[in-house]
Amino acid sequence: MHSSVIVLGGGPGGYAAAFLAADEGLEVTIVEAESRLGGTCLLRGCIPSKALLHVAKVISEVEELKADWGIEYPGAPMIDVNTVRTRKEKVISNLTGGLANLAKRRGVNIIHARGSFLSSGELKLEGDHESIPSDGTITFDHCILATGSVPAMPPSFDIGSDRVMDSTGALNLVDIPDTLLVIGGGYIGLEMATVYANLGSKVSVVEWAEGLLPGADRDLVKPLEKRVRTMCSDRVYLNTKVGSIGEVDNQIEVSFEGPGKFGHERFDRVLVSVGRRPVTGGLGLENTGVVVDERGFVVCNSQQRTADPKIFAIGDVAGDPMLAHKATHEGRVAAEVIAGKNVEFDKRAIPAVVFTDPEIAWAGLTEIEAKRDGIKVVVEVYPWAASGRAQALNLTNGLTKWLIDPDTNRVLGCGIVGTGAGELIAEAVLAIEMGCEVTDITEAIHPHPTLSETLMNAGEVYFGTATEIFKPKKKAASV
Repeated sequence: MHSSVIVLGGGPGGYAAAFLAADEGLEVTIVEAESRLGGTCLLRGCIPSKALLHVAKVISEVEELKADWGIEYPGAPMIDVNTVRTRKEKVISNLTGGLANLAKRRGVNIIHARGSFLSSGELKLEGDHESIPSDGTITFDHCILATGSVPAMPPSFDIGSDRVMDSTGALNLVDIPDTLLVIGGGYIGLEMATVYANLGSKVSVVEWAEGLLPGADRDLVKPLEKRVRTMCSDRVYLNTKVGSIGEVDNQIEVSFEGPGKFGHERFDRVLVSVGRRPVTGGLGLENTGVVVDERGFVVCNSQQRTADPKIFAIGDVAGDPMLAHKATHEGRVAAEVIAGKNVEFDKRAIPAVVFTDPEIAWAGLTEIEAKRDGIKVVVEVYPWAASGRAQALNLTNGLTKWLIDPDTNRVLGCGIVGTGAGELIAEAVLAIEMGCEVTDITEAIHPHPTLSETLMNAGEVYFGTATEIFKPKKKAASV
């Protein structure tokens, strides 16, 4: 069996690449080990987590109505975990079914098998699905490597107990434990902490770094950390590491070492969320010219070409950031290059979103990067407390900030914390990609009253003309 283009992996990057290659008139085959397309993002990542976060958000808003608006309900919410799980699976099923239909309509062949390289032009296919050719191999002209990533599980935490979960296990929602420890204060750990805390678990978070979301802008993290501490009743332990874990009497006993917490405590379940690693091992890459770096990422250029002329790499295997939308755009670049177009992946702004409560989003240059690299910027912040829409929604803990080049007035970066930050950041991405100046944003009429106005307002702070706050522009120092 032969295919002009093989896409190894059917996640958001893989199927985007396959569909565009087919639209360009190429013969395309997706090799995917799962029984459905969608990859980690759709089957056990972005989509199911956001479905559960929606449930958590509504529960939180109901509690807010009771506390702040005098709205009373008969009693505490009754949660049928089986129904919640079924609804989550329905969302996944609807989307995977749609992908299968799109692949069929585009003429994309799908083989459900585990693929590994026999050479730079041939894959070995393993599995028992009827789609696998009889000799168990397929040859190709080009292959797009899109195998994604998996949750990292340190050996010391892998004790063989289902009470110790990674993000996949947490999203399965087997039950709502009375007590849950989240090891790792990154975005995945905090999102799942939000879900389980709102569903009724007593959640604790331990992070070895000095703050949650290490590497993220501290101005954005502060409102979230305050919220997380309230949600977890201050059971947030920073500068603290987990020494050991073990199963004792149907619970997980954890030892803590650090100023935040020291000693032992037992939990019904533990979620290990300490990062993800690319899936590049066991693929037979040693039989090709592909080069893998010390972190396990495939080395590729801006056209997604690897050191092997027949093989391209996209998504999580191609390096940080490990984000589905980055994989999608890389997949489209790879498909267009194979189709003969002279394109490359050259983005000024890849947005990142943490779907906690409040949400955090940023794009382009961050303050941390500007300080590290010695880039001269002016940082202007607009507090949501000055926004009429935020006041009406009781969302005054948010803020919007721009990083601006003082010599050209161009916007270089943006950060937002607050409800809907993930939606709002899209305007900033467009502005940064287009090389907009601050006036392009402040002179664009934004609808009132909306949270989108805060992007305009933060730009007005730069000029000292923001209506709702008084912050005159600083005068240049006289020489």
